[in-house]
Amino acid sequence: MFMRLTLALLITIGGSAAAADPIQAIPQRVLFVGNSYLYYNDSLHNHVERMAMERHPNTPGSFAFTSATIGGVKLKHHNIDWLLSTENIGLNGPFQTVIMQGASFEPLTSQDRATFQATVVHYADKVRAHGAEPMLYMTHAYVPPHPRTDANMIDTIAQTYQAAAKAAQAAVAPVGLAFARSYQQRPDYSLHMTFDGTHPNLQGTYLGACVVYLSLYGGNLDGLNYDYFGRLPKGEARYLQKIAEETVADFRAATQ
Repeated sequence: MFMRLTLALLITIGGSAAAADPIQAIPQRVLFVGNSYLYYNDSLHNHVERMAMERHPNTPGSFAFTSATIGGVKLKHHNIDWLLSTENIGLNGPFQTVIMQGASFEPLTSQDRATFQATVVHYADKVRAHGAEPMLYMTHAYVPPHPRTDANMIDTIAQTYQAAAKAAQAAVAPVGLAFARSYQQRPDYSLHMTFDGTHPNLQGTYLGACVVYLSLYGGNLDGLNYDYFGRLPKGEARYLQKIAEETVADFRAATQ
């Protein structure tokens, strides 16, 4: 199994808790549910929240992005009912969007694909019952030295996530397709940790955050200053922003 098999639940809360109020056009309370793909590199939810705060500085109220992750498990192993009862994790209002990510291996067998889709449909219904909108975080493919690297893996992933999203009437953040686009344009520009070929490095996490931001808020990333406090060179940040913009635009055009 590609993830370290830790069963410790990592819950990180970004930003201060927002007061209860009607659902906004700009999502301010967002829950991420997944695994170590999300919590690597200071946790993806923190990057998306910082982008949102920069791009929407005049939005009334505060942003509260929350991440609940368990390493190495399937989506079905998350207690979604407990997470959606926001008083359990210190929030005063309901989530507006819930972003769900499956284990990277879930698209690889017919049985796991069926279980993943059934879980997405079931959880999406629960999410909507709590007044939020469901979204799927499409995972990326493995690269060497991962032993299960396969040039066709991203096609299988994309088909799995699109089928699950259609069945659940959920949106998709096409992160995996953005990874594939970048590797096609710049094969030597790594988005993965070199030691395992599965987890994202900082560049991969930043790219994923850009895709999620655009999937949540639309628009573009022109003029975005956020570069993880100078840790990412400006030229690289802009390159990754453009990859995200192109990927989301093409994905929307193909799926509408």
